[in-house]
Amino acid sequence: MTIDVPQEILDALTDVDMPRLPTEPGPSDVVRLAGVEAPIYRAGCVVVGSGAAGLRAAVEMKRRGDDVIIISQSAWGGTSACSGSDKQTLHTANTADQGDNYRAMARAIRSGGAMDEDTAYVEAVGSSRMMASLQFLGLPLPQDPLGGTLRYQTDHDEVGRATSCGPRTSRLMVKVLAEEAIRLGVPFYNQTTAVKILTEGAGADRHVVGILAMRATDRTEENPLGIALFVTGVIVLAAGGPGELYRDSVYPNGCFGSLGLALEAGVELVNLTESQFGIGTRREGFPWNLSGTYVQAIPHIYSVDSEGAEHHFLAEYYRSTQELASNIFRKGYQWPFHATRMLDFGSSLVDLAISRETAAGRRVFMDFNRNPLSVPGDLPFSLERLDEDVRDYLGKAGADQDMPIDRLKHMNPLAIELYRRYKIDIAEEPLEFAVNNQHMNGGIMVDTWGRSSLGGCYAVGEAAGTHGVTRPGGAALNAGQVFGTRAAEHISATCRAKRYPTGDITGTAEAGIADLLAVLRTESPLTVKSIRSQVQARMSDKAGILCDQESVSGALIEARKLNAEIRANGVAYGRAAEAVRGVQWRHMALASEAVLSALDFFIRNGGGSRGARAICHAEGESLPLANSGPLQDYRFRKERQAHREQQIIVRLDGNEITLSTRPNRSFDESARSFFERDWPAWLTGRIYDRGTDG
Repeated sequence: MTIDVPQEILDALTDVDMPRLPTEPGPSDVVRLAGVEAPIYRAGCVVVGSGAAGLRAAVEMKRRGDDVIIISQSAWGGTSACSGSDKQTLHTANTADQGDNYRAMARAIRSGGAMDEDTAYVEAVGSSRMMASLQFLGLPLPQDPLGGTLRYQTDHDEVGRATSCGPRTSRLMVKVLAEEAIRLGVPFYNQTTAVKILTEGAGADRHVVGILAMRATDRTEENPLGIALFVTGVIVLAAGGPGELYRDSVYPNGCFGSLGLALEAGVELVNLTESQFGIGTRREGFPWNLSGTYVQAIPHIYSVDSEGAEHHFLAEYYRSTQELASNIFRKGYQWPFHATRMLDFGSSLVDLAISRETAAGRRVFMDFNRNPLSVPGDLPFSLERLDEDVRDYLGKAGADQDMPIDRLKHMNPLAIELYRRYKIDIAEEPLEFAVNNQHMNGGIMVDTWGRSSLGGCYAVGEAAGTHGVTRPGGAALNAGQVFGTRAAEHISATCRAKRYPTGDITGTAEAGIADLLAVLRTESPLTVKSIRSQVQARMSDKAGILCDQESVSGALIEARKLNAEIRANGVAYGRAAEAVRGVQWRHMALASEAVLSALDFFIRNGGGSRGARAICHAEGESLPLANSGPLQDYRFRKERQAHREQQIIVRLDGNEITLSTRPNRSFDESARSFFERDWPAWLTGRIYDRGTDG
């Protein structure tokens, strides 16, 4: 039975208005530094980023009496507020009928390897608390009549731990957390771009003392670039992932993240080889992942060449109409590309086929008004002729309608409404899409409290490299909430953010501003446009889902050359807004070299295919097969078990990227807590392992 959801309900879950920002507090002082009249703002902690993870950290700190502010390049303009899919999810330990528990969930989270076991357990055990607190704040997670949370299966999740408010789940999270932050009185500084972390000390004693930002509202004749100094002893980097790294990307425009910012400050990064790629609409229009019910409705997928002729290209890859249609469906919960799913006529052959079509200059579409065409010589599409798992799912969903658009409307009408908001009516016209970069699984290396290798610097959300090779779809949202809370708890326990620092860091700040101004040169031949073009083309063409040693090594050489040119010549700018972008593209060029360095290191040390990428090699052990025959050009190396048990660490020393490895941290599943024995550690704060932090 189909229940027609009233339009006003669809509107409320699709058009999510964000709260109005409060008035910004003014600076505490203005000081002349490096020839600039710079305003000074002071805070116990500065959270960089206003997405779901950063907001959670700020809310939890403010609740504990800490002096915390948020700075944001564009409030409500980041990934968690502006992107997602119809399976953007939170994860919780499931109900008893599924036989689930936190340890089992932790094993699922880390199952792809290259992930710390203790981190996976932290995310699992913290998930129930995160869901409950978000519900308390007003997040409308769906329930059954008896109060149980509705759940379903998603990527890398065989149990069914996911839940969702629909395609705007993460935006709704941002909304309720933002409203709470504003209610608690957390100051926001919008249109404020962090550009340099300031540190003092050396070695293990090196620590944060402030952060430089560029702000349009602080531009004056004596400060034309709007450089501002935030004096603080604690920062939380929560600015999301490096979406601008790739030309083919489903990130919203302007997502730069903070990896380059962290690298420049000497912070260690980890797992930069690991990303997620999958089908979605590009950011030139409306960027969105086409997972979940978009593909579970089983639309017809085809390409169009330069002459306008249609090509039923998937028929060249799958042996039967049933196999083709079933694997389109499986992209719903096997959304990210995975090399091993190219084997045995699996679902990632869809990604490979689409990637080859776009590389050949053809445009790819999905049509919700047509069922998949048959494989030549085989029977036509029928809902009765699908693989058992697919028939079972559609049967339970009641999705027996004749056309894909009707099946989609039955299973998820919000999916149709969402595109209509952006003047795309998938009920009337085909939807163009491609294989895009979607998520960075690596990032800043942190411990179980979110601490980085730099004293006073924490990282949460996509900025933190906690995910390993694969993760259940939507687990990143949960991780951001868990680590936002964990970081806040640790910061509060150290008492370092109870009040703003009053010390004098004039010398450090002056040197930092001088370094910043040295990068920006009006006469430089290097423009933002030229750097962007080089970085994005190199990353999309050489570091996408298909890689090989020669291409990656060549790309790394070019990336190093670009950074050497930036150091020698700086980045050109005309007006002040271009200066901000100039610094950000300097950071992206650094991040690109770091990713390529890690990938080159991985491949040179025998790294095989896993997660995001197939490492192609003429003598690779794995050969994808297609209906048309063996795909020899895409023969790939298998993953080595040893590489699943370690992580690659990346650090910038001077101008050189250095690389090393470390084993995953372990977690003893047999260990048991005992109340009387362990309660004193909680009471005295020993659980926080504060060391020199407080």
